[in-house]
Amino acid sequence: MAYEHYYLNAVLATEDDAITIINQHKEVIFWNDAAVQTYNIKRTDIIDRNITDFFHDDDLMALKVLEAKKAVHDTYHRPRSDKHVVVNASPIFTEDEELIGAISVERDISQIVKLNDNLVTTSTALNELRQKVYTTNTEENPFSRLKGNSLPLQQTIQIASKAAKTDATTLVLGESGTGKEICARAIHEASPRKDGPFIPVNCGAIPDALFESELFGYEGGAFTGAEKKGKTGKIEMANGGTLFLDEVGELPLDMQVKLLRVLQENIIYKVGSSSGTPINVRFIAATNQNLEHQMEEKQFRSDLFYRLNVIQITMPPLRQRINDVVELAKLFLHQFAIQYEVPLPTLDQDAVEALFQYHWPGNVRELRNLIERVIILTEKSVIKKQDILAFFHRTSTPNKEPEIDSHSLVQEKEDVEKKRMEEALWQHNGNKTAAAKTLGISRVTLYNKIRKYGIDPKT
Repeated sequence: MAYEHYYLNAVLATEDDAITIINQHKEVIFWNDAAVQTYNIKRTDIIDRNITDFFHDDDLMALKVLEAKKAVHDTYHRPRSDKHVVVNASPIFTEDEELIGAISVERDISQIVKLNDNLVTTSTALNELRQKVYTTNTEENPFSRLKGNSLPLQQTIQIASKAAKTDATTLVLGESGTGKEICARAIHEASPRKDGPFIPVNCGAIPDALFESELFGYEGGAFTGAEKKGKTGKIEMANGGTLFLDEVGELPLDMQVKLLRVLQENIIYKVGSSSGTPINVRFIAATNQNLEHQMEEKQFRSDLFYRLNVIQITMPPLRQRINDVVELAKLFLHQFAIQYEVPLPTLDQDAVEALFQYHWPGNVRELRNLIERVIILTEKSVIKKQDILAFFHRTSTPNKEPEIDSHSLVQEKEDVEKKRMEEALWQHNGNKTAAAKTLGISRVTLYNKIRKYGIDPKT
């Protein structure tokens, strides 16, 4: 077609990722707007110029695939000291197998890497502060942070206390908002490893291409753009202490194999290193997913599950420990009254009844957020039922009297969850990545829920 060139240019220009196309002479023949923004090089300055005038041979993936004549996919790359990208690149051949150029598509993840590094720094500092607080108050029982006197919670604490006395790998299960990380920290701080580091890793927040270097670290010069002195991975950072793998169900399958090897051998292999480094780390994993179902779907390795599931702890949902609601609500009222420097309000009896009647799909986290809204938005000295109902999220429908029936509660939660997912998919025209971002969950979780509820992503 006569207009093919214009159609192709329009497609490439519309893409949000940086796209570079070079010919067999290394001359740039396409450079889209995203590439201009990523590298701050104007199109008029680089088009028809040799790309080596702007980048070293090892600094652009298109040059590598042009020379190697092999494609690369989802590869972490650092073309400049201030840029982190994930690259897909391919050589370009004619029908006669003549090499005529190469194309690279680069997604800028510099901000994600920066945020992750800041999170590590903040988490390390926070952990050090927690350790100082703990050591200055040695009489405090770490499990006292799990507030409540209900039987389900006390049974959980009893198992966790026994687990703390050992180095056994522990799997903490439970819905979102039940306090899985608090439990994991308490196990660490009640253990002989309490003076060692507690390193949390959110497996659902790390891009797939960065998993290996984040967990295992890398040697200096392991890949283009790597720090000269290398980088210590999260597992090695936890040496002598505890590594907490939150959302472990989000681990990619290739990383599950490598983690299993670490659990079996207590040795890590950094990226770019052929020699192993011995480690002394206690592993605690947590998830709100059904790992046994994921094993049936071939999304989670059974051998890794059994390695992690030496001791299993289940955090009870708030609806199963409803008698703890008032204690928790009063605790949060006190905390937020101090934080926001307002007089401490009291709960009227009808407000207490409203808290009892609600089924708390978001568990303790939802209750905490509710109380924070109450403290910020109300100026009353006594909190009544209508005040509580006014601050529930609309989707919660708290003013309906819920039946105290576990099946109906689960069904109601699933109905709301399914509806939210259908709305998000419809809003983004079936784009699962965008829908998952709107819902605040990972793509893997969204895929699992779509299968579970039989949702048609196109509707």
